Amino acid sequence: MTEPHKRYDLARLIFGILFIVILILACFWVVQPFILGFTWAGMVVIATWPLLLKVQTMTWGKRMPAVIIMTLLLILVFVLPFGLVINSIVDNSGQLVDWVSKPDNWHIPKLVWLEDIPMVGERLYKGWQSLTADSGKALVASVQPYAGATTTWFVSQVAHVGRFMLHGTLMVVFSAILYYKGEAVAKGIRHFALRLAASRGESAVILGAQAIRAVALGVVVTALVQALLGGIGLAVAGISYATLLTVLMFICCLAQIGPSLILFPSVIWLYWTGDNTWATVLLVWSCIVVSLDNVLRPALIRMGADLPLLLILSGVIGGLLAFGMIGLFIGPVVLAVSYRLISAWMDEVPEPTEQLPDLPSSINKE
Repeated sequence: MTEPHKRYDLARLIFGILFIVILILACFWVVQPFILGFTWAGMVVIATWPLLLKVQTMTWGKRMPAVIIMTLLLILVFVLPFGLVINSIVDNSGQLVDWVSKPDNWHIPKLVWLEDIPMVGERLYKGWQSLTADSGKALVASVQPYAGATTTWFVSQVAHVGRFMLHGTLMVVFSAILYYKGEAVAKGIRHFALRLAASRGESAVILGAQAIRAVALGVVVTALVQALLGGIGLAVAGISYATLLTVLMFICCLAQIGPSLILFPSVIWLYWTGDNTWATVLLVWSCIVVSLDNVLRPALIRMGADLPLLLILSGVIGGLLAFGMIGLFIGPVVLAVSYRLISAWMDEVPEPTEQLPDLPSSINKE
């Protein structure tokens, strides 16, 4: 006897799927303000989990003191520097715009030392004298509107940084929770991945963690080292506001712009003011700090996972445009995780044994 054809209740299936979709969308709607902060916290915790375990061994195996130490460290590295920059810009924004907008505050130096440069010194000095004729009023008048507009634009961007500070605060709070309940959260994620895609899902979670750690080592650690070394050079050379410039340098390094945007103008300023000795010292030190980017970052990235540098750069720029300042951290991680997962999926296919025919020869045969 043939079994009767099994009939499906199509309306029931459609309404069931619709209800699940609505429930998922409602959940995302409720947690939307916390998604970026939680994502950022997850990346930070994954990248710094080995450090937490080392700190825990130093605190007699107790988790709570280690969580407190790691939370304070996150505040010191992420929240406090950006807060100092924002507070300094807000406090000095009016004075800065007023100073830049007044041509009387612009003083053009003579730069007599240009004549001492071999071969081209005399020509450079004469060119500079022609530019700064009449006390440089023409040069100042042409540059001053652009400088004032640029300064005003940078100050106006401070209003958008409040959102970043909110996500930074949420990141610290969620990180403390994940540090304390890290094993339980990791177990839940792995169980969900196993339920979703069996062993492939668990492998995807492991690959994602490796990619996150690689980005943290390659981008954040490199930026931190370059900013600290550059800040030491600025402080020793006697540059004013060295702490603020160090924080700005750290932000520039995260954005893959590099420390040169802060260091080399500082060198020019020292030459401008006539402090040639410290200017030369800072110039040599700046070249060393800038060159670290080409050596330290590739080595650190390959310690976590072998990722193309172009992928990291694209993630930083794209994340900055898509999510704002928090995208400096999220953008490269998203691309790195996706790249690792797609590469692992493609590697599951065996290499083709049959070689493709040579295209020109096949065309000739036809």
